[in-house]
Amino acid sequence: MNTSILKEGMKAPELNIPGTDDKIHNISDYNDKKLILFFYPKDNTPG
Repeated sequence: MNTSILKEGMKAPELNIPGTDDKIHNISDYNDKKLILFFYPKDNTPG
């Protein structure tokens, strides 16, 4: 498990993220585009 912390301007590791459109989105699909990733705790959970 990589516990590195990403900082502003750093390249994100390759991620395969399921979207609400039922497609898998890969970070590499967005090369040459600005991309904002936002992570939050699962809805309706403490924290």
